[in-house]
Amino acid sequence: MTGNPCCPPLAEGTISAADAVDLAAVFKALADPVRLRILSALLAADGQICACDFVTTAGKAQPTVSHHLKVLREAGLVEGARRGTWVWYSVVPSRLADVRRALQTELPTTV
Repeated sequence: MTGNPCCPPLAEGTISAADAVDLAAVFKALADPVRLRILSALLAADGQICACDFVTTAGKAQPTVSHHLKVLREAGLVEGARRGTWVWYSVVPSRLADVRRALQTELPTTV
């Protein structure tokens, strides 16, 4: 991705209030074991995954899976494309890259 990242890395200083709200929404979306499993499955997939397949992956009923996918979608971490009755999901690589950049730090080396 080119251009400015969504926000400066946390190690570079204080982030703006708007960037903090944005990052907090991402962390809130990721702070659930079911959503982490869904995102992990998407990252491991070669392409898209049908929403129906997450019922087995997450071990939850379809309405619950739909809720978790909605939270991930609202955080900008995943996107969906409707094909007939089902929605096929994939990760949004640029959003994950933005989050990675925001968390990058250079740790001091010890002598």
